[in-house]
Amino acid sequence: MQYEHILIRYGELSTKKRNRNYFVNRLKKNIKGKLREFENIEIEKQRDRMYIKLNDEPYEKIIEKLSSIFGIHSFSLAIKTLSDIEKIKEGALEAIKELGPEGKTFKVTAKRANKQFPLNSNELNYEIGSHILRNIQDLTVNVHEPDINLRVEVRHNATYITFKDISGAGGFPVGTSGKAMLMLSGGIDSPVAGYLAMKRGLEVEAVHFYSPPFTSERSKQKVIDLAKKLTDYTDSIKLHIVPFTNIQQVIQQKIPDNYTMTSTRRLMLQITDQLRQKNDALAIINGESLGQVASQTLESMYTINEVTSTPIIRPLITMDKLEIIDISKQIDTHDISIRPYEDCCTIFTPTSPKTKPKRDKINHFESFVDFDSLISEAVSGTETIVIRNDKELTNKENIESLF
Repeated sequence: MQYEHILIRYGELSTKKRNRNYFVNRLKKNIKGKLREFENIEIEKQRDRMYIKLNDEPYEKIIEKLSSIFGIHSFSLAIKTLSDIEKIKEGALEAIKELGPEGKTFKVTAKRANKQFPLNSNELNYEIGSHILRNIQDLTVNVHEPDINLRVEVRHNATYITFKDISGAGGFPVGTSGKAMLMLSGGIDSPVAGYLAMKRGLEVEAVHFYSPPFTSERSKQKVIDLAKKLTDYTDSIKLHIVPFTNIQQVIQQKIPDNYTMTSTRRLMLQITDQLRQKNDALAIINGESLGQVASQTLESMYTINEVTSTPIIRPLITMDKLEIIDISKQIDTHDISIRPYEDCCTIFTPTSPKTKPKRDKINHFESFVDFDSLISEAVSGTETIVIRNDKELTNKENIESLF
């Protein structure tokens, strides 16, 4: 069968009422970005549905990309007919025959969005079901657990016939909830945090702290690969790579060993906050899970958070490690994260990090060092890469042309 359309259902966007149009417009923009290689498609949006006219483009590849776009509840390959009962019956019969229905059960689920159509939903179910039974032998009706659920939507402009729903990614379209900076390490947790944040509609820019020669070029590439994997769920991601060697060396020299982790996190947070301001973001995202390591106890978070009043979003805060690992496997970041190339946090881990650091003590230790100038130096030396599935751009003019 030559499918002509894909029908997209919004799901959670239906709760947005007066703001719905804003969310739907953003979803359409995101879909166009993800499907840019399919030049012949046409996208039509309506209040509670969106339609993609395929125009002979390969639907298999389009379905694969649609399944990872946030804001889509489900979608279906569709046959489009005129809203005429005879045309609808012909289209329904064609769809059923394509499935090889012998020995199977079916039901018809009709929805009459166009209230001017002369038949109501129950009458449509009867007319279409009777027509199918008259023309196909060894096919029976089962309204409770059918092998085939033929769905018919009669709308004002046309009627759409579908028989299989494909689950979408759910959530809100990326960009509808604002922008935030993701502190992206090379580990398992932070890519999962970025994925979950995007699912709630956040546009994400990533920040990675890079400490050559203590961390290798392969550790940097690992983070680029993680960011590229996250572009499966958005159009593109900016990755800011911060030179962090000087700051880490000063911390190792000037801060007591059991407080070096606390100070490192505080400096990272301040740098990320300055990059947030430069890039017009409103929050910071990290992969912290309560109690997982020394820097993620409640006392550590309290002491580290002192350096900023910016909201910090922690999507993983109540998850255990196995739950996080499961999601990392689902989104295909796990195998990248476990590559044996260490990041700056693991290279400089102290032997006995403080699990209950005090604000007054860390402020006293840091008061003897001019960290402000080191922070400014790191921010000004930050390298920015724009990552898509098919390319990376480092040239400033090319980067700006994408936004």
